[in-house]
Amino acid sequence: MSRLRAPGGCPWDREQTFDSIKPYTLEETYEVLDAVDRRDWDELSAELGDFMLQAVFFAQMASEEQLFHIGDSLDAINEKLVRRHPHVFADETAATGDDVKKRWDEIKAEERKAKAEQGTTKAEAPQGLLASVPRALPALVEAQQITSRAARVGFDWRSTDEVLAKLEEERLEFAEARARGSQDQIEDELGDLLFVLVNVARFVKVDPEQALRRTNTKFRERFGHVERRLAAQGKQVSGTPIEELEALWQEAKH
Repeated sequence: MSRLRAPGGCPWDREQTFDSIKPYTLEETYEVLDAVDRRDWDELSAELGDFMLQAVFFAQMASEEQLFHIGDSLDAINEKLVRRHPHVFADETAATGDDVKKRWDEIKAEERKAKAEQGTTKAEAPQGLLASVPRALPALVEAQQITSRAARVGFDWRSTDEVLAKLEEERLEFAEARARGSQDQIEDELGDLLFVLVNVARFVKVDPEQALRRTNTKFRERFGHVERRLAAQGKQVSGTPIEELEALWQEAKH
């Protein structure tokens, strides 16, 4: 990457900036997830290379501006892993994954407090519990993270049944908005409904992002079956009666 970015290297690589590389980083992240979903290990091996290249690219640009070197990033994560796993590298104990998460958040809060006292953080940076959850995350992932963090400090329902009751409450409010509300109210109530569904997923220990990706894959496969069956008859989805489409959909399920 140093050679690609150097004079006489690749014009495209030399033109890139921290901001221009961001979309590629996101794209490569999802390509890694897709390879995992498909259990395509050869593809995952290749995609992880592309994924790691993003880190190398960012670090090279930072090095050129004398901000930091990739070695600094590797040192930082090594130190963080040791610091946040005192049940492994020190004399603390953690019996469950939840114990580990709770201690991780406590140590993280201690680190933020220490940085603030040392004056190494920006004065204007918010210090709330949810401040460290990036707003640029996909909405589903953001909802998952902020509700998990709120739950760790006791702001939570007591049982899955309570969450399901809240889901029914939000469903009724959404129905009311559809019947009498504005488009803005419908959007607001739908957002509330989705947010509670994320909490349902958390209570039953399912990753909502992964659950939706799995359903997306299932829909693709079944819809593809419908298309193939119709194509064999010289037909297309468009123009085929819904009853026939539903019959083929049920066939795909079986």
